Amino acid sequence: MVSGGPLYGACAAAPAGGTVLPSTAAALCVLGRLDWRADAVSTPSRNPIIVLAIFALLGALFAAVSTHDFVVHLDRQVHAITCSFVPGLGAPDVAGTSGCHAALMSPYSSVLRSWTWGGIPISLGGLAVFAFLLFRALDLLLRREEIGAEETRFLVVATALPVLVSVIYFLVSVLRVGELCNLCVAIYIASLGCFVAAVIAHRRSTLGQPAAVTPWATYTLYFVEGIIFVVLPVLLYLLLKPAYPDTMARCGELLHPEDRYGVRVKLAGPPGGVPAVEVLDPLCPACKGFSLRLSASGLAPRLAREMVLFPLDGACNWMVTDSVHPGSCILSEAVLAAGPQAEEVLAWVFAHQAELRELGRTDQNALIAQTISRFPQLAGAIDSPAVRSKLNRSLRWVVSNSLSVLTPQLFVNGEKICDEDTDLGLEYVLTRKLAEQRVTSAPRPGR
Repeated sequence: MVSGGPLYGACAAAPAGGTVLPSTAAALCVLGRLDWRADAVSTPSRNPIIVLAIFALLGALFAAVSTHDFVVHLDRQVHAITCSFVPGLGAPDVAGTSGCHAALMSPYSSVLRSWTWGGIPISLGGLAVFAFLLFRALDLLLRREEIGAEETRFLVVATALPVLVSVIYFLVSVLRVGELCNLCVAIYIASLGCFVAAVIAHRRSTLGQPAAVTPWATYTLYFVEGIIFVVLPVLLYLLLKPAYPDTMARCGELLHPEDRYGVRVKLAGPPGGVPAVEVLDPLCPACKGFSLRLSASGLAPRLAREMVLFPLDGACNWMVTDSVHPGSCILSEAVLAAGPQAEEVLAWVFAHQAELRELGRTDQNALIAQTISRFPQLAGAIDSPAVRSKLNRSLRWVVSNSLSVLTPQLFVNGEKICDEDTDLGLEYVLTRKLAEQRVTSAPRPGR
């Protein structure tokens, strides 16, 4: 029991075996026997720490849901994902059209992708950091002594890290991915809430207090604790994630890799690079994501890339009964008619895909008009017999190679990258494919 406080005085004044204290005082004495100080519990810096703990708990919850959605995709199959501010209440995204799906499948959702299949999810690090902040907050709240400025100073620095990462990822989502994820926004808010609460707690703990010596040994201990909080979940993730044997990367090859129909569109790439053929639909969200991942991987400059247009639109594609992406026939013709500007037209379509997809569904004449407005040189070319014939030959190239009715598809030197590996596993599998090509093409010693 700590002496000198009102709680201690009230309990000490009570006779050992006679007078019964009022119920409130008795309850306080029980708390007192557990060595709590009434004045410590009510210190001004404790309320912000409680708020910080609540935001850290919420952040850990949202990061855990995001990590779960990432982990279930490690079986290389398609799964519904959560995209709600209240996990469990909102309908899961099964079509892959939400901002959360775009964020999950973007190249920025994980790190070290070329080292392990899928990489290590950023949300796992976020979960670990929020858990550490919750641990530190609870540690302060459960102590007997008052919360000092040296403790809250560390919290300010520690909570600044998730805020900085949140700002970076918000900019990436807006400027690179082009969509916002509800779960991600919730994590950003939780990060900001932790930081603001820590700043308020620090300001209150320093009021009227003399400057104290910085406890570097304590800060070092806390820093090591934070490292342990991050390293352990990552190690468990790497130990428990599914293995990826090399046999899983064998998914067939092109039956007729030559371009007899002259329909493949050349994309940026070195003349001596490894030949690669991408089968794309301009209005396919997965194709946009694939293009973004390939560009961000840093592997595209090692490929001599060509593109085959494969619109999943019944207006020109007899292989689909229901148009998956109405309007993609028109935009495929625009790409084919653009000649040297084909890649520029495709990039424009990807950048405005949601808007153009809606026009394709509701008003295809307006879709043509908007495309020509952006690229006047295409006037008269879209829907012309020559371009329609070229698109038809592109579809026949797909048939001659017995390709599945699916986009995107990627072939490297005639070998197919498995459909399951064109999203989270693209960097991992493509890095190994390129390494195999380098070994195969290397000259033998003595020759």
